[in-house]
Amino acid sequence: MNEITRREFIVTASLATGFALAVQPVSAKVITTSAQGLVAGAVKIPVKDGTIPAYRAMPATGQNFPTVLVIQEIFGVHEHIQDVCRRFAKLGYLAIAPELFVRQGDVSKLSNIDEIRKIVVKVPDEQVMSDLDATAEWAVKSAKGNAEQLAITGFCWGGRITWLYAARNPKVKAGVAWYGRLVGDASELTPKHPVDIASTLKVPVLGLYGGEDTGIPLATVDQMREQLKSSSSKSEIVVYPNAPHAFFADYRPSYREREAKDGWQRLQAWFKKYKV
Repeated sequence: MNEITRREFIVTASLATGFALAVQPVSAKVITTSAQGLVAGAVKIPVKDGTIPAYRAMPATGQNFPTVLVIQEIFGVHEHIQDVCRRFAKLGYLAIAPELFVRQGDVSKLSNIDEIRKIVVKVPDEQVMSDLDATAEWAVKSAKGNAEQLAITGFCWGGRITWLYAARNPKVKAGVAWYGRLVGDASELTPKHPVDIASTLKVPVLGLYGGEDTGIPLATVDQMREQLKSSSSKSEIVVYPNAPHAFFADYRPSYREREAKDGWQRLQAWFKKYKV
């Protein structure tokens, strides 16, 4: 990567195929959603400094689709995130998952979680926000997306981003954040965290968290809830008492079928409630 320019890397980068190396072996409970009746596959999203790859899925017929931005875990836009996009498309949505780490490295090829974290911590929030702005714009201009019906959902790393982007973009009608970190130290790359924007949040966000998540203490969930009380967003947080982190990730041992199905139903109801 050092032998090519940043712009050349962005233009030539492509999406992962299959599951990220770091999540092998894949659980037998993995859900596979067919692309039949869909337009699904890799696309390129124009951004400020080139293009970034993304996975797009939508119904094969129709137009003016409600749009969902699907935000990756730290493992990138691998098969699980792509499958989630197809699940949305089966419900009538245009779902797009942009590869948000692409400038910093290809996490799908790394098998060591510590090596992945070294890449992820280099990703600036402002870069992510700008890329999501570009993705939302592309959805309308190039992919039959409805500009008036935009939603966002994300998992783990993407759960944190879901809160932050809902605070950034007033065009977002609703968000669902799955077990995203809520507090943290301010830095140049991550100047704010969800708890910092909670009191001024206007977009309704549903937070789905696990009571046995060792990485997100329930005290921080309570802190977020308290801050949300002074906002006008009507956001809510649901905690599944016996669920660990990543309980929606059907390809991992952390998967909890009952909580995952309930969360997916809550997501659909939340989007419909806010007309997405």
